[in-house]
Amino acid sequence: MVVGGGTIGAWCAWFLKQVGLDHVVLLEAATLGKGASSRAAGMVRAQGGTETAVRLGLWTRDFYAGRHERRPIDSGFVAQGYCMPCFTEAEVDHAHARIAMQRDLGLDVRFITGDEFDALNPAVAPHLTLGSSYAPGDGYIDPPRNVLAYAAALVASGVDVRESTGFTGLESAGGRVTGVRTSGGDIDTERVVLTGGPQLAAVGAAAGTRVPAGGARHQVVVTEPHADLSPDRLPMVFDVTAGIYWRPEEGGLMWGMSNPEEPPGVAREFDHDYFTLMRRRVAELVPVTASLGLRRSWAATIDYTPDHLPILGPVLGADGPVAGTVVAAAGGHGMMWGPAVSRAAADLVTTGVTDVVDVSDLGLDRFDEHGRSKLAADPIALPFPERT
Repeated sequence: MVVGGGTIGAWCAWFLKQVGLDHVVLLEAATLGKGASSRAAGMVRAQGGTETAVRLGLWTRDFYAGRHERRPIDSGFVAQGYCMPCFTEAEVDHAHARIAMQRDLGLDVRFITGDEFDALNPAVAPHLTLGSSYAPGDGYIDPPRNVLAYAAALVASGVDVRESTGFTGLESAGGRVTGVRTSGGDIDTERVVLTGGPQLAAVGAAAGTRVPAGGARHQVVVTEPHADLSPDRLPMVFDVTAGIYWRPEEGGLMWGMSNPEEPPGVAREFDHDYFTLMRRRVAELVPVTASLGLRRSWAATIDYTPDHLPILGPVLGADGPVAGTVVAAAGGHGMMWGPAVSRAAADLVTTGVTDVVDVSDLGLDRFDEHGRSKLAADPIALPFPERT
């Protein structure tokens, strides 16, 4: 049994069929991909700031790239190359240390000078950076196509998909899960994976556990086309300090932003004032955008955890961990880590172990009663709020 029909839940249900489970049920309160999965920007990078982030990013990137050889449909992965520019000497030092860690884990990444960055990014204003990290294999997927990909995979593999069916509770006995309650009736099961993206805290509450995961508004726009924004002139870029990233899209520039000063919560309305503020920064970096209108703009609620790291571990009940359960969240990196988190969750709920990533510190027990994590936060992340 898997709760949640977004990127993590859907791919997890598919993985459970691949490892040999006969009957896998996927519950989705609305429809597949109704939440952030279809409204994301699709950025996929392995340039994480921690070993966990790099391993999850590499696994996911390889999964998307490998889907080109699978049927019935892939997620549209494009290896565009990804830069993380440095604007201060301190950022240069951090980049070199990060690159050393990433290379030790097998990532093809290197530091490029400011002149090399300018040559690689002719659409960007010259002489602004002191250099950049660069991973040529990082790229992006097409989020709506990804929803189609996992929907087709679910149907083709025989997963029992139950849309418009909400999860209302967990049944257990002797410290082990025995079933779930749903809006469509009770279901007996010995295995349950709980996902839910921005709604994961509510899913956890229904299961009788506290999950320190929240939701925050994230905004994305796509500019009008321009010759300077053709894909061969536009590697992906993440300005970590400003919390702005971009990639090519439909001949224009797709760029996204989050406001760390905004209170957490569900929000899908577009904040034009914050867009105007961030547009000035984008125009400084990519001057041609100052004269371009927008083709599209939207907002979505995306999930996050206080330490920007995933959650992978059992439900914690009043008497301790509930055997046969896994809570799975990507910590705000659904497209970037989703398949890896999904596979790890599928492994954990079937065998209790996984070789995708070390999950020993990724469970709910890393958070205190105030939701504070004992782990250092991943420094390469969007500027989410500091509380859930």
